Amino acid sequence: MTIWKNYHLAHSVNDALQALVNASGSASLIAGGTDLLLDLQQGRQPPVDTLVDVTAVDEMKVLEIREDQLFVGASVPLNQIVRSELIQEHAQALIEACGLIGGPQVRNTATLGGNVGHALPAADGTIALIALAAQAEIADLKGRRIQPLESLFLGPGKSALQAGRELLVGFYLPLCAPGTASAFRRVMRPQGVALPILNMAAWVKRQNNFFIDLHIAVGPSGPIPKRIRAAEEVLCGKPLTTASFAQAIEALLNTVHYRTSPRRASSEYRRHLSKSLLEETLWAAWQRAA
Repeated sequence: MTIWKNYHLAHSVNDALQALVNASGSASLIAGGTDLLLDLQQGRQPPVDTLVDVTAVDEMKVLEIREDQLFVGASVPLNQIVRSELIQEHAQALIEACGLIGGPQVRNTATLGGNVGHALPAADGTIALIALAAQAEIADLKGRRIQPLESLFLGPGKSALQAGRELLVGFYLPLCAPGTASAFRRVMRPQGVALPILNMAAWVKRQNNFFIDLHIAVGPSGPIPKRIRAAEEVLCGKPLTTASFAQAIEALLNTVHYRTSPRRASSEYRRHLSKSLLEETLWAAWQRAA
């Protein structure tokens, strides 16, 4: 079975966008292809007329400091992120998340942009980026814009990006300042299911023994990946104590909408795991920020 007819290797963002717009039928972007090709082969996505390969677009492979932000191109492979000293310094949660996606061969090919673009509520890279308050750079033939990563999701597997018209160029992350740090943790079945039972990421800013600011993201906490702001508000301005943590976990459980998955876990089990996973994730970020 032919799952595409035409293949275009783009050499710039505008080249890729023109190829999408000019395709005679449906068109899809491809970089690592570790999700897309499986979806096409297994019939979860209809065959496409044109695949537009963005792996030769230089600006989408960049990982660098730009003024006061860290830029990670959407086509940067996950293993490059895991090995990056810049990511280690400024976004440790992202290293921990990307290092758990698939196996070494998958991480050599899979990209961060693909992890986000697939729009899954528990995608490890996505959850880490949301906790890190990432901004996404989006391009179309009219220009470019920067918007919060959380705004890119409409539902499970449904991206807000306009297919065939828009391109995810990369991500901007705040630089790590004194008193700030992040962490990512997850609970995973040992084999057979690619997605986690539950994952969490946290970014904290502390002064002495108090939270000055923090972000908490949980997946899958509902149909789209998002921050758990109710738990953040409970902890902000307080120390990390048994009492404040109990209030945070209560706020989290009142906010999330876990569902039962026959292949992964029941909603009750996910609620049970939430306490230990939140404690482990927050404590790791808290200690690093000391």
